[in-house]
Amino acid sequence: MHGEMLYMENHFDKRLDPTKLVPDSKSVISLLLNYFPSETQTENSYKISKYAYGTDYHFVIKDKLKHLMEFISEEIGEVHGRAFVDSAPVLDKAWAAKSGLGWIGKHSNLLTKQVGSFYFIAELILDLDLEYDSPVTDHCGGCTACIDACPTEAIVAPYVVDGSKCISYFTIELKNEIPSDVRGQFDDWMFGCDICQDVCPWNRFSKTHNEPLFNPKPELLSLVKKDWEEITEDVFQRLFQKSPVKRTKFSGLQRNINFLKD
Repeated sequence: MHGEMLYMENHFDKRLDPTKLVPDSKSVISLLLNYFPSETQTENSYKISKYAYGTDYHFVIKDKLKHLMEFISEEIGEVHGRAFVDSAPVLDKAWAAKSGLGWIGKHSNLLTKQVGSFYFIAELILDLDLEYDSPVTDHCGGCTACIDACPTEAIVAPYVVDGSKCISYFTIELKNEIPSDVRGQFDDWMFGCDICQDVCPWNRFSKTHNEPLFNPKPELLSLVKKDWEEITEDVFQRLFQKSPVKRTKFSGLQRNINFLKD
């Protein structure tokens, strides 16, 4: 169900066995970093997923993991391992659930009772024996809010997402034209989508992040639809200098906006 994301077909053995990524590894340390913003975009705007408001999380988290590795080495001695931030064949959500950081919800995102699901997941895989945590129980119950709310019906069954039907896939990963049969179903999302998280009852406990690098440029929150429709490449480069939105490129964002506008 991965559409044109062909990289997902690769390295299946490494996804299942971290020792193929980090020889002699014994432990996976899973970490979460909250990105829930204090403010969101103005009402009359095409929407960007909250995770992409500020600096690209890859840069921010890699730096934090580097400091954590240094701390571990100072405290324990020489430890070998690698840091991963959504950048290798590592099953982030599966390891985080195994560690007890949360349970995988019906929308397939990791959920916690304390803060919901608006956070990034990262790992250190180390050659260090640790005292392991255990999984927590599922607390989705009979709720189907995420399944009911998905405009493209991408959540095809509880806990099963058809990636090739997801608005995030169409607006970020798909490089060709967006199929006409999903026109009118995007609810003004031009980069990513937060619908299944926004409607989740557990996200009423979301707390504002305290990472300044995740804060958007004030201009980003105030732009209305007309501004986005007239955006120039210069403005795009300035607004999204170190942002995940650069992944879709100026031409990709224009394609998405035109698809929403038509």
